[in-house]
Amino acid sequence: MPYPTRLIGSEVIAERTMAFSFERPAGFAYEAGQNATLTVIDMAGVDSYGASRTFSFVSAPHEPALVFASRIRDSALKRTLQAARPGLRASIDGPSGVMTLHEDASRPAVFLAGGIGVTPFVSILRHAAHARLPHRLWLFYSNRRPEDAPFVAELQALEHAGASFRFVPTMTKLQNSRQPWAGETGPISKALLARHLPAGLAPIYYLAGPPGLVMCLRDLLGVLRVAEEDIRDEEFYGY
Repeated sequence: MPYPTRLIGSEVIAERTMAFSFERPAGFAYEAGQNATLTVIDMAGVDSYGASRTFSFVSAPHEPALVFASRIRDSALKRTLQAARPGLRASIDGPSGVMTLHEDASRPAVFLAGGIGVTPFVSILRHAAHARLPHRLWLFYSNRRPEDAPFVAELQALEHAGASFRFVPTMTKLQNSRQPWAGETGPISKALLARHLPAGLAPIYYLAGPPGLVMCLRDLLGVLRVAEEDIRDEEFYGY
């Protein structure tokens, strides 16, 4: 059942990337890592892509607003959101999605994310910090450049605040950046995982990002002989 909502505000969080905060309708509940379909009612123009998109929540369930993040691309919906003022009418249908943290805290979680696909993991990590969950958590986060990478400062702060979370950002096109970077470079790889994951960890892996990246990460986990039941993935279409 769609829930009516309105835009509270928006902000730029990286190049060509914005976060949008919406009122949380009465009775709307979701789990960290889930998604919902947003339909904009007050559209400024129409195109073949329509007025609806599915976005993962950036916000955690304890937070008062519903927050989504998106790359800004040339579609009527994205142009509407980019230019919108508070009060824009929309509806939320959901929640759905399988990217929720497993309950068995004896199994660590390793999140592998590319670009804006990091959003469900931001929600999970905010929730884990707020609820003081006992899970051991790792996030490997691939972007082309620091300019393209939202949430890095927040994720670094979460790592510094908690002993059970480790954050490993990496940049694949650093030669195109104007910002300094002292961290990892290159794609998420067997070598990168080996440098940061303890031997014998046996985690559950969660994958999110563009379809091509998710396929590559699945191939990588196949090389590492990770069992299918220990992999959860979600190709991120919230563009």
